[in-house]
Amino acid sequence: MLAAEALRLAAIEVLRPTAAVEAGEGFPTLAGLNVLDSREIAVQDIDRDKPYTPILVLHTAEAGVALRGALSSAEDTAANAALDIVAELAVVENDKDGEFADALAASDPEARLVLAALCSQVRYLLERSQAGGLWRRLVRRIVNIEYQPFEVPNIGMRWQRITMRFHCEIRDDDFEVEGLPEPMATVYAALPSQSYAKAKLASLASHFSRDVLPRLEGVDVDTGDNMPGFKVDFP
Repeated sequence: MLAAEALRLAAIEVLRPTAAVEAGEGFPTLAGLNVLDSREIAVQDIDRDKPYTPILVLHTAEAGVALRGALSSAEDTAANAALDIVAELAVVENDKDGEFADALAASDPEARLVLAALCSQVRYLLERSQAGGLWRRLVRRIVNIEYQPFEVPNIGMRWQRITMRFHCEIRDDDFEVEGLPEPMATVYAALPSQSYAKAKLASLASHFSRDVLPRLEGVDVDTGDNMPGFKVDFP
């Protein structure tokens, strides 16, 4: 479902603006440049000079579409998507196979506040900020937001990682336009030319072409046996 993918890509632009990437400063969250699309952070991207590196990882968790009711027409649909935004304080760990990236596994009150602040920044940017208007074009409403911790309390293990799952009602894909379907086309047009999200959408555009309908040449009207029918021709 392309509308759900557009939801994620628009969120990336809001949380990691292209203007900030090009300037190397002015990032709106504690994660800075480390806002990642459907992948984990690489070990070499973690700042070893600091106790941890705040990051955000975005995933499209699920999406679906259904008729609004039993009497709805085929085009009267309600679409939904779940967007996972994983907020994490990343560190470099070691095992027998070498180094790997993981969330900080420590009960650190200060780190917990940093993680909470990062989650709060995400909510503000998507729900309230002017920049978040791009994302909100796709969202009819946010149904609820889950905060899912990463922990095993029975053995006292808690990692500094929280998954924010945004359950959203969104606009459904509309294939009546040429090129990218809506609402993805609207997002594409609004994105900065050098943005990561625009590059990803541009690679998709060539795969979509409008289904050209045959020209309407005329209409025959049959009024029954007792009245003459007629025909309308279109030049």
